[in-house]
Amino acid sequence: MHTVVVGTSGVTASDVLAVARDGARVELSEEAVAALAAARGIVDALAAKPEPVYGVSTGFGALATRHISQELRGRLQRNIVRSHAAGMGARVEREVVRALMFLRLKTVCSGHTGVRPEVAQTMADVLNAGITPVVHEYGSLGCSGDLAPLSHCALTLMGEGDAEGPDGVVRPAGELLAEHGIAPVELREKEGLALLNGTDGMLGMLVMALADLDMLYKSADITAALSLEALLGTDKVLAPELHAIRPHPGQGASAANMLAVLKGSELTGHHQDDAPRVQDAYSVRCAPQVAGAGRDTLAHARLVAERELASAVDNPVVLPDGRVESNGNFHGAPVAYVLDFLAIAVADLASIAERRTDRLLDKNRSHGLPPFLADDAGVDSGLMIAQYTQAALVSELKRLAVPASADSIPSSAMQEDHVSMGWSAARKLRTAVDNLTRVLAVELYAASRAVELREGLSPAPATQAAITAVRKAGVEGPGPDRFLAPDLAAADAFVREGRLVEAVETVTGPLR
Repeated sequence: MHTVVVGTSGVTASDVLAVARDGARVELSEEAVAALAAARGIVDALAAKPEPVYGVSTGFGALATRHISQELRGRLQRNIVRSHAAGMGARVEREVVRALMFLRLKTVCSGHTGVRPEVAQTMADVLNAGITPVVHEYGSLGCSGDLAPLSHCALTLMGEGDAEGPDGVVRPAGELLAEHGIAPVELREKEGLALLNGTDGMLGMLVMALADLDMLYKSADITAALSLEALLGTDKVLAPELHAIRPHPGQGASAANMLAVLKGSELTGHHQDDAPRVQDAYSVRCAPQVAGAGRDTLAHARLVAERELASAVDNPVVLPDGRVESNGNFHGAPVAYVLDFLAIAVADLASIAERRTDRLLDKNRSHGLPPFLADDAGVDSGLMIAQYTQAALVSELKRLAVPASADSIPSSAMQEDHVSMGWSAARKLRTAVDNLTRVLAVELYAASRAVELREGLSPAPATQAAITAVRKAGVEGPGPDRFLAPDLAAADAFVREGRLVEAVETVTGPLR
């Protein structure tokens, strides 16, 4: 099994995906263990002094003015975890929780948190045992970090609360730790606070969304190319010299992908109307511009994620000169903004895909295709309601594009009076990514059927490869009406699992 070694300088997106989705093992580097021990020495020295230090010998948030005596500090750290583990709602997905835990471990290992090496090792042991704390949908405002989600994870380290075992069964965390020979941690000064004060949940979801969207934007270029073929559109608008004079990188990449997918097609440019088209509709002609703008948004979001992956997010932090200083680095605004930006781009990409699908089904705009791509229109309804489903998904995506980060609800007796709502932005982006996948699956379903209805002209080798692969995946071609939901589900899985991109790349080579 692949092993990810966590050092002091952060982790990569590939590391996060390996641990969250593939179950990779986690190890602490010698450098990280040394940094943990050194920072802990600073915290222990400050804890022994009579002067109050926030997070070490004081309360938290609006209660930071109280100096806590030494005999109560262990209780203080336990209590912050218990009281902050206040999430509600449905359980969060296993991959999100694993990303959350791993990214918290990343910050702990930076040597800026003051957590003991044995606590960090326990975090790694829990991940390696396949134990997943039960984390709930609601509880984070995205400032002071993802407090409630991280607290539920810290509760598991203490042997309290519930967690899911490697067998998928939810049981008391203490039982699961005991079965795997993991001793619950006894928290000391600052450790409870350090375990729950970070942007790890929203960052983990951003990293996974970026990976999914990288594949989906390639998929969208493919479905757009299929629709262009089915509508007998022109590929001249994809010429590199046209995109070079408006040099947005994403636009150039999308156009190049579509051109590669359409290479060798006999369908492009064969207008069958009484009045030949001078131009294709925007949803066809401007596909690279819309998808390209989304790709550039992805690039910006990836830059933010890379910076955050290299960060140590905690409050207070231990500095190399021995100071323990309060700060605002836990604020989720940088991550929240790009999560919202991506939701906007996703909604627009889905919207243009739906417009192409509608055009394929409308006999007045499809340039010779049967109404709704039906076998016997009137007796058969064809894909009429598949487009309804797609439209409902797009409508939901537009609602999900409303930014969460523009909201703020003051908390903690107005001490925490401006929050990021980044966790909420991340949760709605996950839904948006799922819905975009479904929208593209419907376009694939309609466009592949439409291409097959164009008799006498051959599609491009790459689009033919996509059609052949999707048929082998259980998505049927033209014919009389049948139960559509299973076909749409199979098309969804085909896109979601990356098989559409894989099929096309057997002909084109790697897409951009």
